[in-house]
Amino acid sequence: MSFFIHTEVDLDTAIARLIEADPRFAPVLSQGGRPPLRRREGGFPGLASIVVSQQLSTASTQAIWGRLTRAIDPLEPAAMLRARPAKLARVGLSAPKIRTLKAIAKAVAKGELDLPALVRKEADEAHATLTAVHGIGPWTADVYLLACLGHADAWPAGDLALQEAAKLLLALKTRPTTKEMGPLAERWRPWRGVAARMLWTHYRAAKQRDGAPIAATANTTPKAKPTVTPGTSRTRRTDARRTQA
Repeated sequence: MSFFIHTEVDLDTAIARLIEADPRFAPVLSQGGRPPLRRREGGFPGLASIVVSQQLSTASTQAIWGRLTRAIDPLEPAAMLRARPAKLARVGLSAPKIRTLKAIAKAVAKGELDLPALVRKEADEAHATLTAVHGIGPWTADVYLLACLGHADAWPAGDLALQEAAKLLLALKTRPTTKEMGPLAERWRPWRGVAARMLWTHYRAAKQRDGAPIAATANTTPKAKPTVTPGTSRTRRTDARRTQA
């Protein structure tokens, strides 16, 4: 049976169940705080927005998304299939993202990808259904399951920040690999998605306590330092010469 987190009450219930299953999450909650709900639109527009946001800053994502939704309104699979690649490139989409969006639109239009039906699937099965479509990688599938569907058991094992957070929680000597993250989370089923939310929040708080370069200051030595951004599968660099709000 699958569980979904659609409301704040759902999230509170899921957190309580996770702590019952593994009491180590009680100090995670007290130290890192309650994770935000963070729901996003589902369906084709929701999945398309995740594809657009990959490896981009929030500002760049918003700008490109705004141009895309003005150019294709409403943003539906049929309209995406009709759109010429040159038109999509002009709004700021890269060639790989254009191919992915068209592949998703084609899969939906042909009935090969039934997005509404994903809510009836277990997390691992829904994940496999999404990644079977050309261009949808594990990160995109995980974000869709967590943020758009609110799936309580989605587990983004390849996320670097989540791996670092698991290392902290479990007092591991090294960061667990994507393959190792699966067995580590078995105890947390069917609340792995809630565990991910709590661990991301905990990791963010831990970075702040440790003085990691989240917000650069004018007194910082002007040198780029790598940081892991919660909820991503990449290591980003914070330019210490620029001040973040």
